[in-house]
Amino acid sequence: MGPHALLVELDDLAHAQALHAEVLRRRAAGTLPAVRDVVPAARTVLLDGVQDPRALAAEIRTWRIPPLTPDAGPLIEIPVRYDGPDLAEVASLWGLPVEQVPGVLGELELRVAFCGFAPGFGYLTGLPEALHLPRRATPRTAVPAGSVALAGEYAGVYPRSSPGGWQLVGSTDAVLWDPRREPAALLAPGTRVRLTPETCDTSDASETRVTGAPRTPRVTEEPRT
Repeated sequence: MGPHALLVELDDLAHAQALHAEVLRRRAAGTLPAVRDVVPAARTVLLDGVQDPRALAAEIRTWRIPPLTPDAGPLIEIPVRYDGPDLAEVASLWGLPVEQVPGVLGELELRVAFCGFAPGFGYLTGLPEALHLPRRATPRTAVPAGSVALAGEYAGVYPRSSPGGWQLVGSTDAVLWDPRREPAALLAPGTRVRLTPETCDTSDASETRVTGAPRTPRVTEEPRT
C-alpha cells in the first residue's frame, strides 16, 4: 500500500462499517491525524496519506468503536422498474409471488458498505438472511447499465454495461457514475439507499418517485451527527 498507508483488518463486515464510520466522525471532528483517503472494504479499512502509520495503528487499538447506528448517513431513493429477467426466478427462490418482490425490496433500507468492481458500483448491505441469493451458475457476458441486481448478501446497481453473474430484478435511469459531476459517484460508503418501486404517476418528471423521463435520485436526508 506504500509507506504512508495503513490497512486495518476487521473480523467481519459489521466491524469494518463501524470503524469506517468512526474514522469519518473523528476526521470531521478534527481529532484524527491527517488522512488523505479512507477506503472501506468487506473486512478492511484502508487509510492512505498517513504521516505515521505505526502511531495511528497504535492509537486505533485504543479506540472504543460504537456499533453503526441505523440512521447514520444520508438517504438516497433510487427509482426502480422491477422488470429484470431474473425477477420470476428470484420470487421463486424467496417463495413469493412476483408482484410482491418490489414491495419487499422497496421497504428495506440498505446501506453502501463499500465500492468496487466498476466506478460507481456500491455494494449494498441490509438484505435479511432469508433474502440472500446465489449468483447465477453462468454469468452474463453483458449486463445493461442501470440493472438492479442481487447476489449473496448484497444488492447493487450496475453503473455501466459489463459482464456479471448477479440476479437481475430491475432497472433504473439513475446515473451511478458521471465524471462531470461532483462527486462523480452517486453512492458513497455509508450512504443509506432505498430501491423505490416506480409508480404510474407521470405528473412530475423531476420527482424521483415517479415514472417519466430519466432523472436523478434525491437525497432525502442529510447526514446526522
